[in-house]
Amino acid sequence: MTLPARHRHGHLLERAYPPIAAEFDEFFERMNRFLESAAPSWTEPMAWAPLADLSETDEAYKVECELPGIKREDISVEVSGRELHITGELKEREREGVLRRATRRTGQFEYRALLPTEVKAEDVHATLADGILTVAVPKAQAAKPHHIEIEG
Repeated sequence: MTLPARHRHGHLLERAYPPIAAEFDEFFERMNRFLESAAPSWTEPMAWAPLADLSETDEAYKVECELPGIKREDISVEVSGRELHITGELKEREREGVLRRATRRTGQFEYRALLPTEVKAEDVHATLADGILTVAVPKAQAAKPHHIEIEG
């Protein structure tokens, strides 16, 4: 035996609180428009972030970034204020035959790090060996720890 179903127009929230329901609808519509405008365009390739380690010594910050297969001329390292910015491109290589499966990343990459203290931008040193980019960023003089002897 099937019981009769009662259908009411509108949602429960709309029936109980009509002004609030309209405000929620407007809010969700505005959020959807915001998210659509903030979302990346799928027509442009997105940049990926390489794996990296950031370490600190008394003298400098050191970033080791994994960039296997990327040529030196395809990498850019910039320091501005306290921000380290590494960008570049891993170009897709020429292939013969049909590519059946691809899981390796290609295209633009970007790594950013905000360093905790002021640095000497003019003394930054970068090397690329065995697919690892190593960037040494010396600390500014004021940022280095000073040991003070206690007299007594």
